[in-house]
Amino acid sequence: MRIDCLETPALLVDRDAFDRNMERMRLLMEKSGAALRPHYKSHKSTAVAHLQIEAGAKGICCAKVSEAEDLALAGIEDILVANQVVEKNRIARLAWLAKGCRISVCADQAQNIQDLEQAAALAGSRIHCLVEYEVGMGRCGVETPEEFAALARQIIDCPHLEFEGIQAYAGHLSHEADGEIRRRESEKIEARLRELLDYLKGENIPVKEVSGASTATAALRGPDTVYTEVQAGSYLFMDAAYGQMGLEFEHSLTMLATVVSVRPDLAVTDAGVKCMGADHGEILCPQLPGAAVNLSEEHSAFSFPNHGLQPGDKVRLIPGHCCTTMNLNDFFYFVREQRVLDRLPVTSRGKSR
Repeated sequence: MRIDCLETPALLVDRDAFDRNMERMRLLMEKSGAALRPHYKSHKSTAVAHLQIEAGAKGICCAKVSEAEDLALAGIEDILVANQVVEKNRIARLAWLAKGCRISVCADQAQNIQDLEQAAALAGSRIHCLVEYEVGMGRCGVETPEEFAALARQIIDCPHLEFEGIQAYAGHLSHEADGEIRRRESEKIEARLRELLDYLKGENIPVKEVSGASTATAALRGPDTVYTEVQAGSYLFMDAAYGQMGLEFEHSLTMLATVVSVRPDLAVTDAGVKCMGADHGEILCPQLPGAAVNLSEEHSAFSFPNHGLQPGDKVRLIPGHCCTTMNLNDFFYFVREQRVLDRLPVTSRGKSR
């Protein structure tokens, strides 16, 4: 199938750029000595998760129990829910999953740890736990080494839980465009984590993993990094927001759209915010560089003098945010040059629980 024969909007992934991005990340991890644990939220495709494992990822991380279920049932054996799971019905589902594969989860509350232990005991399973440490996100996590140690000891004392280490995801740096600020703040986080590790060592609390970082800070992890795992997701696809940051990865994800209306200084396509995420940045049209865009539910209107486009022409758009874009589409096409290679489902589209 030729790409220009597809009905639009159609989500495309350039397979060659996709593979190059995977290889670039593999080399970054090789340099740092950290393992890659890609984030499922960026693609929500079990087929892509298997490709990442085949390319050397140690496991997959996700945000929701429903995503973990899709991954486990598709044969992914090592899954981290990089989030707190506190509702008892979901904890029970997590404990059931842990009977069939390696399941890890984050915690920052004593009651949550108690509930995880009770569910794992009832299911006859073992859940691996990371205590989340606040490193600047202003979201989840304990704030002091003493609080961290108390929760770690609680986990160690639970017969059906396994203390794994530290969750330290610095998502607040993921879209920091100033590379120097990103580097400086990353170094501060590493210093804080070293202090935490020294404290835990003095308390005889062994730490196996320090998990976190992101696509934007992966290249900042050197051989001396404290991180043992990098939770990167957007590196596979990139998007308009990440494209401004000077990273080593390239755009592999585009939305094929059809021009439906034109004026001399305006081209309107059939792809709007119902199929493309714009929460982190504006949609871009490389064919119309620098064009201002007006987005609506079903359309993107690009202001560009003498654009030369006609109704029926196809253009490729770069979404503002790759993760939310994937969650808006039922499937995507792997493509090479002008041909379709495959059509794959977005397995976990809409799985927000």
